[in-house]
Amino acid sequence: MNFHQFFLILLARRWILITTLVLTAGATFVVSLLLPKTYQGTASVLMNYKGVDPVTGLSLPSQLLPGYMATQIDIIGSKNVALRVVEKLKLAESPAVIAQFNEAAKGQGNVRDWLSDLLLAKLEVVPSRESSVVNISFSGSDPQFVAAIANAFAEEYQNATVQLKVDPMKKATGYFDEQTRQLRDRLEVAQSRLSKYQQEHGIVSVDNRLDVETQRLNDLSVQLVAAQAQTMEAVSRRTMAQGAAGDAPDVANSPIVQNLRMSLATAESKLAELRQRLGTNHPQYLSARAEAERLRAELAAQTRSTSKSVGNNAGILAQREAALKQALDEQKTKLLQINRTRDEMNVLQKDVESAQRAYDVTSQRLAQTRIEGQSEQSDVALLNPAVAPIKPSGPKVLLNTVLALFLGTLLGTGLTLLAEMLDRRVRSEADLTDMLQIPVLGSIEWKGASQRRLGPAKFFTQRKLRLN
Repeated sequence: MNFHQFFLILLARRWILITTLVLTAGATFVVSLLLPKTYQGTASVLMNYKGVDPVTGLSLPSQLLPGYMATQIDIIGSKNVALRVVEKLKLAESPAVIAQFNEAAKGQGNVRDWLSDLLLAKLEVVPSRESSVVNISFSGSDPQFVAAIANAFAEEYQNATVQLKVDPMKKATGYFDEQTRQLRDRLEVAQSRLSKYQQEHGIVSVDNRLDVETQRLNDLSVQLVAAQAQTMEAVSRRTMAQGAAGDAPDVANSPIVQNLRMSLATAESKLAELRQRLGTNHPQYLSARAEAERLRAELAAQTRSTSKSVGNNAGILAQREAALKQALDEQKTKLLQINRTRDEMNVLQKDVESAQRAYDVTSQRLAQTRIEGQSEQSDVALLNPAVAPIKPSGPKVLLNTVLALFLGTLLGTGLTLLAEMLDRRVRSEADLTDMLQIPVLGSIEWKGASQRRLGPAKFFTQRKLRLN
């Protein structure tokens, strides 16, 4: 079916279309006039989701999610908020409402739930385009009542957002409070262990003590090196003194030995002179020889004594070296013990520091959470409260009539096509071609007083002849 055939069908059965259109529009117009008037109250709220929390001063990244606005709309239209409105306005206490509930629900259910469902059925929540404003509208027959309901929804929505934010914070406060007590106990235990360890080991300051003991170890090392050098030198002198005492430097440099050697040389020179001048049996010669022997004996005795003193000095230096070695080893052991003690105390100190950090962080979070839990600040602000409307919002007679004309046209067109399908007629050459499946050679068009029904094999009556 092409547009020409469709137009011919509408033209032939125009009375069906016109009648359907008139009846639909007239019925809609009459019903719109007879329907009771309805009023709509609208309250506007502003979502401050791009701001900063006035309590903590932190930004709110979770509220920047795309679903934030949709979530807030769902909260406004939730049953929780509707029950709050019922409680706020004390609607469930009205005898008339209770009577309507008993009549409608037959005593089943709860009047609060029934009222909340009725309010939500007439509630409309519409967000503004490209803004943070949400319009809360409620429809009803009483202007004052619809304005009160819209304002109640806006106010209870604010209270609900505060409660939804505060209740988790209060629970978190209890959790952080318990954690704070546990962490404080752990901190006290760690500090007690550290103090007990310091008392048991007599530690006042490990760092200062370590510095003193390290300096003492360094001093002992220097003294040991010097003592070792002195011992080596003393051993060499002792060896030389024991081997050739007269040639030993310590013996040769002794003042007594030098004086005895000079006296002995003088006595021997005198003895040699007396031997040439006097006889060997002369008393002077015998006296001089006795003096020389005495000096020689004293020199030998003094040499032995000096050599012995050199050996004794080497022994003393060796003993001092051994004592320094022992003191050095003891100092090393002591220093290692101090290092071990410091390491153990550092572990205890780190435990204390770790417990202190955990306690400080938890205490700070507890304080912040407690403040947030006590805050009554809301992220929602009432922008425009609802006022009692003067003009009704419905029924909209003009809009309903226009829609009825449109729907009536569609309905009339459908009825026209249905009637044509039930009683199909030939209205153009295309209809004849579709029926007979043969080409049309010509057609005669005329206008008369009445039109006759043509069979499938008949042509139109003449007035005008057109040959193809």
